[in-house]
Amino acid sequence: MTTTLGTASAGPGEIDTGRLEVGETRDGSPFGLPVAVINGERPGKTLYMQAASDGDELNGVGVIQRVVPQLDPAEIAGTILIVGIVNYHAFQVAEHRNPIDDTKMNRAYPGNETGTSSERIAAATFEAASRADLILDLHQGSTSRMIDEVRVRCGKRHRLHDDCLELAKVFGCGHVLDQKGPDGQLARAAPDEGVPTVDPELGGAVGWDETSIEKGVDGVFNVLTYYGFLDGSVAVESQTRARGFDQYGAPGGGLVSFRTELGESVRSGDTLFEVTTPFGEPKAEVTADSNGILWRTRRLPQVASGEYVCSVATDIDDY
Repeated sequence: MTTTLGTASAGPGEIDTGRLEVGETRDGSPFGLPVAVINGERPGKTLYMQAASDGDELNGVGVIQRVVPQLDPAEIAGTILIVGIVNYHAFQVAEHRNPIDDTKMNRAYPGNETGTSSERIAAATFEAASRADLILDLHQGSTSRMIDEVRVRCGKRHRLHDDCLELAKVFGCGHVLDQKGPDGQLARAAPDEGVPTVDPELGGAVGWDETSIEKGVDGVFNVLTYYGFLDGSVAVESQTRARGFDQYGAPGGGLVSFRTELGESVRSGDTLFEVTTPFGEPKAEVTADSNGILWRTRRLPQVASGEYVCSVATDIDDY
């Protein structure tokens, strides 16, 4: 059976790339998102994968760039649908939000096909994603430094929570955030349509981080193998799960020096960071309120009073 996504169309054992048209630019020219269809020679499940719904989060694009050339439709059971760049306008100018409507794309799902620019893109990609059995929405920390993690955003009371948690465990970044996400996230909206969905956050480097990209590539192939798209087996390892955050701001302005490394465990009372003057004079020291893991930090050292500095993940367990 031939599978189509936008102008990409592939029969069994074929791969094709094309464009998914979602509107026009300001000069009236049509534009489309880059898409790919990998149609396996044998029947099976459908995986939907997308990247760069935030236009400056490029590690997911790097994952897709490396994964697709390694896929041979003759060896695949099922179908893989890919949107390589979701936030088209933001990607062109290396910005986080869609500059046409100043919207964060991952707050626009399930979208509106007659709405704003972001809502139209969300509607088109949501329609494609809803055809799948599993969804991977590839992200990264963008303006913050953060560990590699997979986010389960449907909430613990959702009927697909266990399925999403299993998908996160199979992807295998080592850390999972299991916390209900904001309205408008794909990983919130798609489970309501019956599709297990996770949001891998592949590091926090601005731009292109080879280590996180390779971890994402491994994660995609873990999913493809575990769910039967590819032959083989996957050793699914226990993950460290967090279900909440303590966030810390700067008590005063100056320069931040961290005393705990990203990904390290901390105990209540441990020093997280110090704020100094530009001359190195100590101004303030901030300690952890509870046990946890230093999960995310600001990228640049300069802060104003009350400005965000870091997050410590709490309510930690292994599953």
